[in-house]
Amino acid sequence: MINEEIRDKEVRVIGADGNQIGVMSAKEALKLAEEAELDLVKISPKANPPVCKIVDYGKYRYELTKKEKEAKKKQRVIEIKEIRLSPNVEMNDLKTKANNARKFITKGDKVKVTLRFRGREMAHVASSKHVLDDFAELLSDVAVVEKPAKLEGRNMTMFLAEKR
Repeated sequence: MINEEIRDKEVRVIGADGNQIGVMSAKEALKLAEEAELDLVKISPKANPPVCKIVDYGKYRYELTKKEKEAKKKQRVIEIKEIRLSPNVEMNDLKTKANNARKFITKGDKVKVTLRFRGREMAHVASSKHVLDDFAELLSDVAVVEKPAKLEGRNMTMFLAEKR
């Protein structure tokens, strides 16, 4: 809220230089702001009494958007990359897939390793778990198992995350 939109009886006023002026009525604070040719901006509406600051509103909005953009730059979205395997995969293929997973993990992404069972492969689910264990072993220097292997329908999934 700015200027006439502030309807509170009493507000705590902070001057343009950052010094606290004190508690006064909203009308008096608005007069002070107009004398300085600036705006009265409500900074903290939930405080008792609400805190208002005498600033140039355009400049204030610019600073807020600048801070938001800076905060957005610093945050990182972690993606989940998926690698699919089959129960009868050969060791060289497994190493190739592990190298791809290594690239994803070093970038900071998490990796979902899926072991797909088709047809008669469902009969040998228990003996195929070693494929995921071998995969995790190949990446043990850069990754840690976040969620261990779990069978869900026709897929067995395991999540790997970067070592801290």
